[in-house]
Amino acid sequence: MNILLTGSWDDTERDAWAAALRAAMPGHTLWLSREGVAAEAIEAAIVANPAPGQLQGLPRLRLIQSLWAGVDRLLGDASLPAGVPIARMVDPAMNAAMAETALWAVLSLHRGFFRYARQQQQGVWQELPQRRADELHVLVLGLGQMGRTAALRLRQQGYRVSAWRRAGGDAAPEGVERLSGAPALRGALPGVDVLVNLLPLTPETRGLLDESLFAALPRGAGIVNLARGAHLDEAALLAALDSGQIGHAVLDVFQTEPLPAGHRFWGHPQVTLLPHAAAQTDLRSAAAIAAANLEALAAGRPLMNLVQPARGY
Repeated sequence: MNILLTGSWDDTERDAWAAALRAAMPGHTLWLSREGVAAEAIEAAIVANPAPGQLQGLPRLRLIQSLWAGVDRLLGDASLPAGVPIARMVDPAMNAAMAETALWAVLSLHRGFFRYARQQQQGVWQELPQRRADELHVLVLGLGQMGRTAALRLRQQGYRVSAWRRAGGDAAPEGVERLSGAPALRGALPGVDVLVNLLPLTPETRGLLDESLFAALPRGAGIVNLARGAHLDEAALLAALDSGQIGHAVLDVFQTEPLPAGHRFWGHPQVTLLPHAAAQTDLRSAAAIAAANLEALAAGRPLMNLVQPARGY
């Protein structure tokens, strides 16, 4: 089977993916561009946020396999061939890495480690009050694979954990309270110490982390955004941080990436930021997962992790 590999990356990253994918599926031919191969020969595409139009004019395309967990940019490409199934990357290794980052962020907020880091810079020796984990309520937004894994890891650490999704779906992990619907979210916010966002980006969740949400939280609550920059109203967060309504924010994703020089997040004392690195894709595991879906396609077996475009993920 002829497979097209295309994405928004430099040659080094592309070549690393190509090597991992070729090792994982030696029975297929991987093309790094459309040059040298007839359009009608391409049966599948493996993509990483490809530029709009990259998949046009492929009449025999039967699968678009994303290497990323988020598919909002991909679904925003109006030139995608109609009716071609899209599969997103669901990788247990990435889920585990995201849960580790969520746990680090919550622990750091809980135990005041970000404040201790500032005290070190200021030469201040001062103990901070220490609460027990079961005295903190952590709300995880999102009950997909990453949200479920993070909620379970936080619960295992001893936190009181709730997990919210916009509509009905699977049950939450054992010991985690499941919430759904806007009224349930608004009702829970006044009792939340730390909010962790792991929602998919859809029209309904875009801008969800806004002024009204921050105002509904207890004064001094923590925000952890590990999902998409478009979930967050950055100006509203800065105002809430400056007023003390939000005590600290851990941010991995931003409206513009890389984060522009001079943005207030860089130097804000109540912001800890990561360069979209909370859960980096592991080439070895992701290549094996993509290869398994391509093998299923070739054999006529059911495909895994198919996107429902109407839902946005």
